[in-house]
Amino acid sequence: MSTITIQKRKINQQKGIVVLPIKEYERLKERAVPTYYLSGKAARDLDKLVDEGLKEYKAGKTKKIHSLADLDYEN
Repeated sequence: MSTITIQKRKINQQKGIVVLPIKEYERLKERAVPTYYLSGKAARDLDKLVDEGLKEYKAGKTKKIHSLADLDYEN
């Protein structure tokens, strides 16, 4: 078995370390949420949607729910 020496100063700078088996690391990496970058019309549409939501939030037109069952559907 090999010994690895890690300076306490490095651990403190990095706020800790994690040791995982390679298989576990690969499994976690595969299940990670992908990052998407939008551009063009899709990005503009999303920006507008977020802006509208923030305006409604600031105007008090939103409500806090704990689950989708809390929604009132009005037809």
